Amino acid sequence: MKTDVLTLDNKKAGSVDLSEDVFGLPARPDILARVINWQLAKRRAGTHSTKSTSDVVGTTHRVGRQKGGGTARHGSRKTNIFRGGAIGHGPVQRSHAFKLPKKIRALGLKTALSVKQAEGKLLIVENADLEGPKTKELVARLGAMGIGNALFVDGAAVNENFLRAVSNIPGIDVLPSAGANVYDIVRRDTLVLTKDAVTALEERLK
Repeated sequence: MKTDVLTLDNKKAGSVDLSEDVFGLPARPDILARVINWQLAKRRAGTHSTKSTSDVVGTTHRVGRQKGGGTARHGSRKTNIFRGGAIGHGPVQRSHAFKLPKKIRALGLKTALSVKQAEGKLLIVENADLEGPKTKELVARLGAMGIGNALFVDGAAVNENFLRAVSNIPGIDVLPSAGANVYDIVRRDTLVLTKDAVTALEERLK
């Protein structure tokens, strides 16, 4: 499919032929949900923890005599029914990550790209290079292009000046092509790819 290529000055700079296998797939909300859940689960620290009975410092001396005291026959003050005791069935340190097949992960990324293309929220720019890290100038350029909430994906590396300029703009994220992922694509309104990013993504997903 033919798509126009723009410059950061919002001028046409030719066109590019996008692969149907990467940018022309049908919407699959179920696949997107699976991949996003996998991504978010993987980034969880899993450091939550509470003390079990063996972790609590306290006496194991019998609270009262076995019979005749008129109370329950407690054997330790460290159990979860006493103040200062353990937490019953509390969280423990663990990994929340789970496995997801590579084919599903690749399909999720292709689906996310295809959805942006189908919604008309995919822009292709010639490059994301700036002569200087001027945030004010970049804000004006993005405003002229109608970009307010977007993810920029560049080639193998992001231009240093562009990265510095965009870091002060809320709602704009920048990633190299190797870092392109479903969650960051879906969470932003517009996806902006450079020509190098298109080439890299098609080679990665074909």
